[in-house]
Parts: sequence; C-alpha cells; structure tokens
Amino acid sequence: MLKDITLGQYFPSDTVVHRLDPRTKLILTVVYIAALFTANTPAGYVLVFAALVVFAALGRIPAKALIKGLKPLIFIIVFTAILNLFFTQGDDYIFRWHAIKMTWTGLRNAVAMVVRVMLLVSGTFLLTYTTSPLAITDGLESLLSPLKKLKVPVYELSLMMSIALRFIPTLIEETDRIMSAQKAR
Repeated sequence: MLKDITLGQYFPSDTVVHRLDPRTKLILTVVYIAALFTANTPAGYVLVFAALVVFAALGRIPAKALIKGLKPLIFIIVFTAILNLFFTQGDDYIFRWHAIKMTWTGLRNAVAMVVRVMLLVSGTFLLTYTTSPLAITDGLESLLSPLKKLKVPVYELSLMMSIALRFIPTLIEETDRIMSAQKAR
C-alpha cells in the first residue's frame, strides 16, 4: 500500500538536472518556492507550473512520480481546501445555511491554496528525486557555511537533514510491514 510513495527518494540518472551542482538546485528550489508564494494570479501559477514541468522534463522525472508523491498529503490538501472554502469571510455567498457559509472568496482561496500546496510539494520533490541525500547535505552545508562565523552548528543541521531524508524510505517500509502484519491477524 505504501510502496508507491516516493517521498524523499532519489532516482539516479544522467540528465542535465541530475548533473547540476546541489547548491544550484537548492538555490533554484528556494527561488521556486519564493515565486510560488508571491504568485497571486492565475498567470503566476501557470508560470510556476511551467517551470516545474520544464525541470521535471529536463530531469526525466515522470508526472506519475510527482503525482505519487502527493499521495500521503491528500488529507492535508483536502482539509486545507475545506477550511478555506467554509471559513473564509466574505459577502459574496455561493451557499448559506445557518452557520455554514460558502463564499466565492473562499472558493478562490481554496483553489489557490490547493494549487499552491501541490506545486510546493512537487517542486521540492524534484530536488530529492534528482539529488542524492549526501549531495543535498554537502550543498546545504556549503551554502550555510558563512553562518559558522556566527557559531551556528551548520554541520549538525546538515547532518540532521541528511539523516531525515535517508530514513524516510525506511520509515515508510517499516510502516508498510506493520500494516501488513496487522492485516494478517
């Protein structure tokens, strides 16, 4: 059941994106996230989506893998949409029954938030799909190295992230084994 979750997995290949320096990919990911959170029009979201499609194509990451990556977040995405849909204030009602209200503003916010979360997760998965955990750690440590002068434990932060990325597939596998064992009983 959980075997098709690709969260945090690295898919080795020899593409332009895979060969990029990890620091470059980390910076591009931060730029992508900043662009995503500053986008507030449909054209902005289309532009961010186009960037995602281009980098996924250059990295030969199939759309199916990106969609599978969203699988564990379906509950969060749906919950976010419902909260935005029913709890956003506005006078432009679509539906109103006692305390339950749905507004056009809420609908716009719900769609925007769902699109934003899906693009955010897919974009960050592109980083883990095309960069090994060790390379991400080295790149992060290199980018954060100026903070060493401020006594920030950069190596330890990078190491914690590496361990977290490395054990995500192991945790998913263990969870799957536990679920299978419970089903067998």
